[in-house]
Amino acid sequence: MLWILALPFIGLGTLFVAALVPFVLLPFAVLAVPFLLFRVLIKATMTLFILPMVLLGALVAVVVAIAFSFAIVAPLIPFLLVAWFVWAVLKPRSPAATAVRG
Repeated sequence: MLWILALPFIGLGTLFVAALVPFVLLPFAVLAVPFLLFRVLIKATMTLFILPMVLLGALVAVVVAIAFSFAIVAPLIPFLLVAWFVWAVLKPRSPAATAVRG
């Protein structure tokens, strides 16, 4: 029966200890700060060295893609010119069509 009367003190004691835990762990957190700063420094340094190479690689990839596109399209240019001339001649109101048809 006596333990029922002690329950509020046990609960409040648990809350008190839980409230003290951050203050007990604070010195260990302060010890971790230099390592966290070193981690940020390493990441920033790696980013400064790696990011330009990644951007350069992306630029090279875009240039190569454009070059391949031109390599595929360039042989088709004569066909495009012939089709354009045929279209110009067969267009109903063009001077070329009037000259051909009479």
